[in-house]
Amino acid sequence: MSLPLSGHHVAVLLGGPSSEREVSLVSGRECADALERLGAKVSRVDAGRDVAQVLAQLKPDVCFNALHGEWGEDGCVQGVLETLQVPYTHCGVLASALAMDKAKAKAVLAAAGVTVPGGGLFNRFDVAARHVIEPPYVVKPNAEGSSVGVFIVHEGANTPPQEVVAPSWTFGEEVMVEPYVRGLELAVGVMDGKAMTVTEIVPKTAFYDYEAKYGAGGSEHVVPARIPPQAIEKAKKLSEMAHAALGCRGVTRSDLRYDDINDIMVLLEVNTQPGMTPTSLVPEQAAAQGVGFDQLVLWITEDAYARSGAGRIASSGEASGQVAP
Repeated sequence: MSLPLSGHHVAVLLGGPSSEREVSLVSGRECADALERLGAKVSRVDAGRDVAQVLAQLKPDVCFNALHGEWGEDGCVQGVLETLQVPYTHCGVLASALAMDKAKAKAVLAAAGVTVPGGGLFNRFDVAARHVIEPPYVVKPNAEGSSVGVFIVHEGANTPPQEVVAPSWTFGEEVMVEPYVRGLELAVGVMDGKAMTVTEIVPKTAFYDYEAKYGAGGSEHVVPARIPPQAIEKAKKLSEMAHAALGCRGVTRSDLRYDDINDIMVLLEVNTQPGMTPTSLVPEQAAAQGVGFDQLVLWITEDAYARSGAGRIASSGEASGQVAP
């Protein structure tokens, strides 16, 4: 029996120039290995500014976009792939650009009825000079992921974070400042428009920062989350609404905060290219629903093909109809 992707050439885009390069290298490696197990011919492409020329030479049937962060996840690479007319995984140009820009995404989500935090964009020098909103609050770049450059200013703090005006700050002149929502960190994977389940994240660090996300043992994931059934349903509904409002496709992951004392839930952001590392949330949620890592990678790849007009890759029991949650 032939493997589902036998005879198909898949280029895996990984690495790239963003601050999330190291995570992308791991995601890309895991996905490339899975694609090879599925029978595909795989080209691993460390995506630099010459990615268009590289792909034009490789002529893959489809691109598996395992890039994270700026340039790879914000619509730029998606535009290159559209120009090359190469089918690709995950969201298109507009949804990718919208989701990466936290301020614009929040405006769209709020208009669609999704509960989001207040706050707004402020010049980083103003943020360093004074409390632009009452503590406690969160300061973060407007267009980064993986909790890069995020600071929590606690109640009673004398000074705002000075890191935003340090010479090492490379995340733009404007930063997002939002009221801090106490409570639980939640994540919901959305696959083909339908929520998978809800993960409760218990960080071992001060908050769910980069180390908690990607370090071995950095956080504990509880699947499903230990919250009331109505809160589970609300988290799933908000995530599905957000996925649809931004025009997303394929697999996304929404991050939420749930104040379990006051029963307040807000959606923080939508990740259009969720991590696919050994500690990542979406593969863990898929596994909880009986969908193995290779099946998940196959579905994501098939989804890209189906949208391109190339049709289904496989019609066997391992095809998409069998793996959706």
